[in-house]
Amino acid sequence: MTLTKRRVYEILEVADHTDRASQFFGLFLISLIAVNMFTLILGTIQPIYLRAPLFFKLFETVTVLIFLLEYLLRLWSCTSDPKFSSPISGRIRFAMTPLAVVDLAAILPTLVVLLINIVFGLQGFDMSFLRAVRLVARVAKMSRYSAGVRTLGRVVHQKREELLTVVFVLLVLLLIASSFMYYAERHAQPDKFASIPSAMWWSVVTLTTVGYGDVFPVTVVGKTIAGGIAILGIGLFALPAGILGSGFLEELNHRKNSTVRICPHCGEEIVR
Repeated sequence: MTLTKRRVYEILEVADHTDRASQFFGLFLISLIAVNMFTLILGTIQPIYLRAPLFFKLFETVTVLIFLLEYLLRLWSCTSDPKFSSPISGRIRFAMTPLAVVDLAAILPTLVVLLINIVFGLQGFDMSFLRAVRLVARVAKMSRYSAGVRTLGRVVHQKREELLTVVFVLLVLLLIASSFMYYAERHAQPDKFASIPSAMWWSVVTLTTVGYGDVFPVTVVGKTIAGGIAILGIGLFALPAGILGSGFLEELNHRKNSTVRICPHCGEEIVR
């Protein structure tokens, strides 16, 4: 039983690249997630969905059952890893890991809908936000098998202090811009700049250089403030891109000068 559990864990958690069974399972799951995301997107087109609603519901149910079986097998076999060796607390710690949370999020919305349909008999019940969560979770689930996404995660983690600093500065600038614009335009446009929170919509659109044009200043003071805020927005919103770009270069240079292997226990890349 112990050997079987260990082997299941190795296959599910992507063992060494020479493990054919693990690689085949990973390829199967990537294909299943890709097809599932395609059907979820296609199902939002009403003329197509109404032609074969049973197919979409059946395919989603079968897919979720496969994901559920995968999740339960991961939870069962995770005790093979010394980090999660405890039968109860180890499984709880494993369930709280980011990838395990994503796996659960990928199946939970559909299970909730199915449970409500069965218990309460509401066969037509569904919730739009659950569909959105379901789609986002399936996309995130694919990141388990994407080296690029894992690299992005490491870069964001390494540059978290710089990114948080930029976010804080942007929030301060947003508050200042909204306050100045409110006092400059409240008498000229009381319907559009009725309060500082109302002015924040203009500030967000201006700082991001989107410029929808639905709200804009008409006074001389307001236009002057808007010009300064727009220039500051261009510079400040370029900072996160520069920080992430430098982080990627550092990560790539580090990988070139290091050896990379796949952990046989968790499937994570180990850089030395």
